[in-house]
Amino acid sequence: MAQFGKSSNKKSKPSYAYAIIGISLVLFFFGIVGWFFLNLRKTGDYFKENIQVHTYLNRDASKKRIDSLVKYIQTIPYTNKVEYVTKEKAIEKWNAENDTTWKQFLKNNPLPESIDFYVKANYVQEDSLNNLSANLQGNFPGVISEFQFPTETVTKISVYVRIAGIIFLIAGILLTILVVFSIDNTIRLAMYSNRFLIKTMQMVGATRGFISKPINQRAVINGLIASFVAIFAISGTVMLIESFLPDFKILHDNEGLYMLFFVIILLGITISLASTYRAVIKYLKMKLDDLY
Repeated sequence: MAQFGKSSNKKSKPSYAYAIIGISLVLFFFGIVGWFFLNLRKTGDYFKENIQVHTYLNRDASKKRIDSLVKYIQTIPYTNKVEYVTKEKAIEKWNAENDTTWKQFLKNNPLPESIDFYVKANYVQEDSLNNLSANLQGNFPGVISEFQFPTETVTKISVYVRIAGIIFLIAGILLTILVVFSIDNTIRLAMYSNRFLIKTMQMVGATRGFISKPINQRAVINGLIASFVAIFAISGTVMLIESFLPDFKILHDNEGLYMLFFVIILLGITISLASTYRAVIKYLKMKLDDLY
């Protein structure tokens, strides 16, 4: 009996190695898709936060009230890079981005003063910006002549990000199901080579808990190893992509990556443990003749 157990144990080692490799590959592909989903979200946020809002000022607004408006906008939690653009700055920007032939036809600077700023991604929506406009004009009547933002661009970006998010969410759910089934099958194949060892231990009087405890512990270790291998591979792939495509560095999200890695570790351990436990119980309930 002891000799049989030893030989079964030797045979089981390659199966564990194959199981770890298989789980690592599945988790790696899951992580890469998750990383692309994070980049999609960050890409949407990046474009949203680069949409400039213009608050054009009345020509007769006093400097004191304009300064008060600037300070008020700066105190709003979701505004960024607030800039008071004087007529001189406005014409400088115009000349830098366009031709200066207007000087042949106009003697005076026709551009109004404005307060330009950016808004955090969650608030770059038509309703939110319209509410902001109403808020500013209500608190500073007579100072603002026009509140302007690219309505069509804001709407299109919001729609595209929402549609892409739904597509990735559906893909993520399907991929998660695929990951669960793939890891489960991999574990079951690995446990298949241990079926005689499990049954032999039961036949000599070992309890279910005694038999399953070391195997479950091994399953947790295998899940951890596979998870860290997948995380290492994902990190290397991300670094490689960012080195060849520097624009991806702008979208780099450490917090999102850490959350993704936590999910990968949780999936690796949970599915490995659950699949191993199911396999052990299955072989304990089977008759010896059915194992062949």
